[in-house]
Amino acid sequence: MTVEEPKRQPRHAADSGPTSGGDLSVRRRATPVDTADVIVVGAGPGGSAAAYHLAGHGARVLLLEKTHFPREKVCGDGLTPRAVKQLIAMGVDTSPGAGWVRNRGLRVIGGGLRLELDWPELASFPGYGLVRTRHDFDDILARRAVAAGADLRTGVNVAGPVLDADDRVAGVTAVVDGEEVQFHAPLVLSADGVSGRLPLALGLAKREDRPIGVAVRQYIRSAARTHDDYLESWLELRSKEAGDNLLPGYGWLFGLGDGRVNVGLGVLNSSAAFGNTNYRHMLRDWLANTPEEWGLSDPANADGKVLGAALPMGFNRVPHYTRGMLLVGDSGGMVNPFNGEGIAYAMESGALAAEIALQALTRPPGPARERALGHYATELKARYGGYYRLGGIFVKLIGNPDVMRIATQHGLPHPTLMRFVLKLLANLTDVRGGDAMDRVINGLTRLAPAV
Repeated sequence: MTVEEPKRQPRHAADSGPTSGGDLSVRRRATPVDTADVIVVGAGPGGSAAAYHLAGHGARVLLLEKTHFPREKVCGDGLTPRAVKQLIAMGVDTSPGAGWVRNRGLRVIGGGLRLELDWPELASFPGYGLVRTRHDFDDILARRAVAAGADLRTGVNVAGPVLDADDRVAGVTAVVDGEEVQFHAPLVLSADGVSGRLPLALGLAKREDRPIGVAVRQYIRSAARTHDDYLESWLELRSKEAGDNLLPGYGWLFGLGDGRVNVGLGVLNSSAAFGNTNYRHMLRDWLANTPEEWGLSDPANADGKVLGAALPMGFNRVPHYTRGMLLVGDSGGMVNPFNGEGIAYAMESGALAAEIALQALTRPPGPARERALGHYATELKARYGGYYRLGGIFVKLIGNPDVMRIATQHGLPHPTLMRFVLKLLANLTDVRGGDAMDRVINGLTRLAPAV
C-alpha cells in the first residue's frame, strides 16, 4: 500500500489536544492481525515524533507502546533549544501557561567558579530551553501523534519482528493482555529505547567502541532551588564523606518550578569509575556536600527513589536501516556524546525517519524503495557523523581527571571561550549566516571523519 490514498484512523475528541491525563490507546482489542503503512514501536519522544509526522502526511500509523500513559522515565528533564525546535514543529504549546518551565541558558560550576551562559541567539533555533518531567512530556507528545491521526495502542509488549519469505521485516509480534498477536506493515520504526529488543532480534548489537554513559537522578523537594532561570551543570563533584575529594563524573540540578528539583549525575565509559562505582551512593555523597539550606541532603525531602539509565551515544548501534526497519533515537545510539542530550536527537531522527518512510512508500517494493530507505542512514551520518566523531574524542579527554581539572581551571575564567564551548556541546549553530564561532564549529564537524 502506498500513502497517496490513506485510510485515516478516526480521531477521538478526547485525544485531540496536548493536555495530560488518561489512557490514550484506542479502546478496542487488537485483532490477531492488524495492518498499517508504518508500525512505530515505542511512544517515547522519537516514536511519537515519527508517528506525528507520518500521520500528518496521510500514512496509516500504528504506534505501539508497552506501558500506559502517563508513565515515568529516567531523564534529566532539561531541554535545550534544539529540542524546543522539535516541539514547536509538532505544534506543542511551550508557553509557561501550558505548564512548561522556561530557562535562558546554562550555569556552569567548577574550579571554584560559577558562570552563567545564555543560549546563543540563532536563526535556526529558539532562544530558550525548557524543563518538564517525562511523566508529562511523553504523554503530551503521544497525544500530539494521536491528534495527527496515529493509532496508539498502549499495553502492547512487542516481542520481535515478523519476517517475510525474503527475510525482511514485515511487522511485529506482540503480547496484548496475555495473548500473542501480530501487526503487519511494510515498514517498521524501532523507537524502543536503549534496550533495542527489535534491532537485537535482527543481530544488531551495541558497538563497544562507541561512548556510553550511565546516569542516575532523583526528584527532591527544594523550595530554595525549584525556581531557576538556568539549567545548572556541575563539572566537579566534591565528596564531603571522603574529605572533599573529587568524585568522578558530572552533575546537574534542574529546577522544576513545582517545589522540586531534578538532581543527578552521569559517568562516561572513558572514566576509570565506569562500572566500578555505586552511582546511587555517589549521588548521596555529592549532595551531602551541597548547601544545607537547599535541603538536598535530607532524605525526608526525597520525592521518589534514585533511578538510573544507560546513555547510548555516538551511533553505538548500526546500521540505522536494514531489511525494512529503521532505528530511531536511543535504539540507534543517538545520544550526543558532548552533553548527554538524547531527546532532541530522538525527535530529529523520528522526523527524518518519517520523511524517508513517506518517500519510500510512494515507490513500489524493490530496488527503488530500498534506495529511498537507504538514504536514512546516509543522511544521519551527514548530519551527525562528524560531530559525533568529535564527541567521542571529547569523551576520552574528559575521562581523564587531570584533563578535566585543567580544562575547568583555565576555561571557565574566559566567558568568550565558554560561549564557544556551549555552542559546541549543545550543537547550537547556524549552518548558514552564522558568526565566527559557528563557522569554526561547522568546519570542524565537516572535516572530522564520520563515525
